[in-house]
Amino acid sequence: MKSSPERTVPFRLRDNGIDLFVRLTPKAALDRIDGIEIAADGRSHLKARVRAVPENGAANQALERMMAKALGVPVSAVSVVAGGTSRLKTLRVVGEPRTLTKSVEALVGN
Repeated sequence: MKSSPERTVPFRLRDNGIDLFVRLTPKAALDRIDGIEIAADGRSHLKARVRAVPENGAANQALERMMAKALGVPVSAVSVVAGGTSRLKTLRVVGEPRTLTKSVEALVGN
């Protein structure tokens, strides 16, 4: 039995915000967002790079700060909720879901 991909956008709506799916590359030359990547299983992730090293949570904190700035929300509204030691992460972004959806779409050019 074939199953369809769980998601084609790099986020899931929640009552109080969104869950943003990210593929993080630490120790990059620049902090930046590189668009969307589709994995072999059909799931999409926002590609992000940070200069911080993946030690003691430094890369996760850099990702949280970068995404907060890019989405126009306070740093306290963004947190890694899954994948703390993995390249594939889920960020919880608290805020108005429609506004956050538009912000993510603007980041990736949709």
